Amino acid sequence: MAQGTGSINSDYKDWEWSDDAGERARLLQSPSVETVPKNSESQGNSLGATSALGAVFIVVNAALGAGLLNFPAAFSMAGGVAAGIALQMCMLIFIIGGLVILAYCSQASNERTYQEVVWAVCGKVPGVLCEVAIAVYTFGTCIAFLIIIGDQQDKIIAALVKDPEEVGSSRWYTDRKFTISITAFLLILPLSIPKEIGFQKYASSLSVIGTWYVTAVIIIKYIWPDKELVPVEIPTSPSTWTAVFNAMPTICFGFQCHVSSVPVFNSMKQPEVKTWGAVVTAAMVIALFVYTGTGICGFLTFGAGVEQDVLMSYPSNDIPVALARAFIILCVLTSYPILHFCGRAVLEGLWLRYTGVTVEEDVVRERRRRLLQTISWFLLTLLLALFIPDIGKVISVIGGLAACFIFVFPGLCLIQAKLSEIQETRAISWWAQVSYGVFMVTLGAFIFGQTTANAIFVDLTA
Repeated sequence: MAQGTGSINSDYKDWEWSDDAGERARLLQSPSVETVPKNSESQGNSLGATSALGAVFIVVNAALGAGLLNFPAAFSMAGGVAAGIALQMCMLIFIIGGLVILAYCSQASNERTYQEVVWAVCGKVPGVLCEVAIAVYTFGTCIAFLIIIGDQQDKIIAALVKDPEEVGSSRWYTDRKFTISITAFLLILPLSIPKEIGFQKYASSLSVIGTWYVTAVIIIKYIWPDKELVPVEIPTSPSTWTAVFNAMPTICFGFQCHVSSVPVFNSMKQPEVKTWGAVVTAAMVIALFVYTGTGICGFLTFGAGVEQDVLMSYPSNDIPVALARAFIILCVLTSYPILHFCGRAVLEGLWLRYTGVTVEEDVVRERRRRLLQTISWFLLTLLLALFIPDIGKVISVIGGLAACFIFVFPGLCLIQAKLSEIQETRAISWWAQVSYGVFMVTLGAFIFGQTTANAIFVDLTA
């Protein structure tokens, strides 16, 4: 992308964006990334410390997560292995393209986080919509994490209780709602209250280990299956042509690392778009192999009968799978506070921007406001997780928002960035890039609309 002369839209400053509010609203830093604060002294002459190889690892870490548990079910919905792989490959082109666009716009606008790039490049309304989308997305992901905890605890308890009939019975300490609640109150809430979350780097390493182990177990269980693991039916084609699109939310949810990609790009020793293109291509190929391996082997093991959370399809007394469940629980326990921190930072930034609170007032009221935000967020996500036991229903909703981060906002940024260039004549490459941006916005809007409508009229009303 050749950068022409011109200026990027910066009308977000009309909202009385103070320096304090700007610094407080910096959010969604990748757990393993530390970027140099943006100020007049360091701006333009400071480089990060992350190598290209390190950036690949961080992007892979940002993409991989508990979403891989839903990929076997996504392959089933798409209509089999061929359809699932083809859908992933087609979407991967635009996923990588969106990551490159964000880096290009980050350089053009000199902004260091996703929402700041959208604010600077696209203006006020898209910036607000982006921040609201981030808040809703992180809120929904926190709900999904609590559901995952409940799923895995159910199986672990079933393995510990000698009499399977006792599981889910009147015993209060084996009740799903009790186990989720006690785990959330004792472990998640205390980790969510602090102002800073310094354990992020450890959570990142744990998440990587956990996801790779889960994938390895699913592949091994397919190669050397247990006698009781017999697939009921293995579809080879989608039931209807629209059924393929039902797998899109899972793919978008799984590969969505775009929000944390901008800080990663700016943390590199050589933050160049060309280098970044190689980094994200390598990272997405690695993520593709992990998700595809999980999706294919989990789907072929159980066929159309695979659960939305693939680990729920395995017997409770399987020791390697039980260890995988423990890994997933640990990953989710440390990931929930990170996602909550991101969502809380969005709410904090919106609050400071709208109210124009002074630094002194903010210092006095910040702790009380943070406690109120944290407790309200925690209780709402817990309540919804207790009454929405199916992770597939949550992913079908937030997967549409993930499509906005992957397609819509990067597409809008590319269009606006190219329109802001001052050129006497429009070259073919200019028109091609604008057309590509329009196509991305259209595709993202279609995925968001289709998956959200499906979630509302099919999943949530079932």
